Amino acid sequence: MKESGAVHVAIDVPIELRVKGPSEATPPRRPGSVRRTSTIDMRWPDGRGKQLRLTGRARDLLTPTQGGAPIVIAEDRLDVGVAPDRTIQEISAEPPRAAVPSLVGLRGGSGSRGRIAELLADEKEAGTPLYLLLDDIPGATLIAGFAYSSWMTPELRLELMEKNGSMPKRRMEGVCTGFQPGSSGLTPDGSSRFTHQVRPVEPINRVDDPVGWHPLLEIAEISMRRARRIDVHLDEVITIDSMFQDSSTTPDGGRIAVHEYRVEATADPRTGELLSIHADPRVLPYNECPLASANVGRLVGTPLRDLRSVVLEQLPGTSGCTHLNDAMRALAEVPVLVESLRQSA
Repeated sequence: MKESGAVHVAIDVPIELRVKGPSEATPPRRPGSVRRTSTIDMRWPDGRGKQLRLTGRARDLLTPTQGGAPIVIAEDRLDVGVAPDRTIQEISAEPPRAAVPSLVGLRGGSGSRGRIAELLADEKEAGTPLYLLLDDIPGATLIAGFAYSSWMTPELRLELMEKNGSMPKRRMEGVCTGFQPGSSGLTPDGSSRFTHQVRPVEPINRVDDPVGWHPLLEIAEISMRRARRIDVHLDEVITIDSMFQDSSTTPDGGRIAVHEYRVEATADPRTGELLSIHADPRVLPYNECPLASANVGRLVGTPLRDLRSVVLEQLPGTSGCTHLNDAMRALAEVPVLVESLRQSA
């Protein structure tokens, strides 16, 4: 059909690729496994339009094969103050790292992850929980503002409409699968529609396993959270089960997710090369977003260590989904978790 001069073509999404709704965020821990969990909570202590505060927590937990208490093998914290233009104004890590303050002045956007990799090369090489948090700073600052969508008062909605009406719109067409030409997520001028499909989600931690996640912040005010879980088990193959979720608080005390993927994979324990990978889209903003999951097979044969770069090479633009790409890039540190399992055997 025609809309303001633009032609929209219905894009078919096979039933098996359509979003299924939130999954069980956290399965039981498996004996003889390592679980990496991370969260970045995003808040505005001084109010909208002021500094954004990122509170990052990440931990690696070993569940022994023979039973017994789980063992924390690595844990990091990150606190960041970010200006409205996404420039890092202050940053600190716990335990401290000498190179972390060098990120002050870095602005989120194209090339910022590459700069983080250069300045914190030792952390990247070691595959630390801290590096996962650092690599997530650009993504967190990009999606943080979505938190306000469920807290909209009529006055704020009008203010944003007036502000957006006076600002040039960013052309999103071609950025990712969800914004491919003809997508339901695009307006006729190629900018994005604010018609995100969200789903209520349950807490990510399990009542019957209080140590299954690192301690999570209890937040009632406007905030956004990026959460990750990566479970790794070593047997005849490396088995990987992971979850990626972006969610926000709501005025009634619950949470809604705008992005959620489950990614399962296997890899060769000797070479580290991917043997299989499957992406399960659970919550995504537009009907077309899940189509990216059909392309993840291109990564089979890739060494896990190379995923941070190869994912972007193999799944650029409309071949990939920004958030699915993020979920798969984070598997680059799986070899570090495998080595922890080998040392504990």
